Amino acid sequence: MLDDLYYDSIDLLRELIATPSVSRDETRAADIVENFARRNMPGEVIRHHNNIIVTAPGFDAGRPTLLLNSHIDTVKPVTGWTLDPFTPLEEDGKLYGLGSNDAGGPLVSLIAAYRFLTAYPQSYNLIFVASAEEEVSGKNGMESVVPMLPEITVALVGEPTEMQPAVAEKGLMVLDCEVRGVSGHAARNEGVNAILKAIPAITALSTLTFPEVSAMLGPVKISVTQINAGTHNVVPDLCKFVVDVRTTDAYDNLTTLAMIRQAVGPQVEVTPRSTRLNPSKVELSNPIVQRLTLHGRTPFGSPTLSDQALMPWPSLKLGPGSSSRSHTANEFIRHDEIREAIELYTRVLHKLSL
Repeated sequence: MLDDLYYDSIDLLRELIATPSVSRDETRAADIVENFARRNMPGEVIRHHNNIIVTAPGFDAGRPTLLLNSHIDTVKPVTGWTLDPFTPLEEDGKLYGLGSNDAGGPLVSLIAAYRFLTAYPQSYNLIFVASAEEEVSGKNGMESVVPMLPEITVALVGEPTEMQPAVAEKGLMVLDCEVRGVSGHAARNEGVNAILKAIPAITALSTLTFPEVSAMLGPVKISVTQINAGTHNVVPDLCKFVVDVRTTDAYDNLTTLAMIRQAVGPQVEVTPRSTRLNPSKVELSNPIVQRLTLHGRTPFGSPTLSDQALMPWPSLKLGPGSSSRSHTANEFIRHDEIREAIELYTRVLHKLSL
């Protein structure tokens, strides 16, 4: 059965590579996944926007629920491609094409795992979601699906992690900051320079530390990435700067934001573009993590975002491929990585007690 699932996975991945599915333009790829699901994945299939939701037969609200998720969208191809990003090319055991690694390989491997798991009785409910707009954290992606789902005990998110479990993932906030002064002629001793008022705040951010440090993700990372103020010969009355904040499971985004506002003081107006991309984690004692450890896998903390950021449940990230290949020219995944993923997913999740 695993051989058949593997060959089906490679065929499906070839078809998806040949179908452009840049974020917010995934309709054709969603059609492919939906049609495949209706033919091959037992259970109820629902399409919501370009997200495909499959609920395994025999759902029982009294049982725990496992969610399998990966995304169907890609980034735009970068300029360095020397191959056609939308033509699947197989060479030396590798399958090249845009989205092959991020996250086509994990997606088709999880679909194979779902098909295997539904062929046997399990002690948990099983739901699969192929999500859209992951690369842009779009409103019509996983965020729109979450309210449609039952309470999830744990989610397994398919992303390229070399089949090592990412048990924690950093969140993200981008902050727009403004400091106001009083304008004046630069040649005269007039005005209040907003740049000079902003310097202490920027210095405070560069040295800010938080008492709690995540065991897996380390400290909260704060970087001032942009600054803009003034014109020639005018003392600037407004200084704007942008702050990139990578949050950890030690604090949620709102708590982190409050601590940053306290550090820079009331003279700085701090406006988050969003607080919705939260850090995530799953306990090392979780049965999935425990089984993966028994199979020689090493838990780690991931600095990159995924749909985990939009999930309110415990979650981990696990999939074939390497994060270092994501968003790069001539992206590829190896055939043996997909075979290994299907085998490990099924071994770990079959007959699992959540």
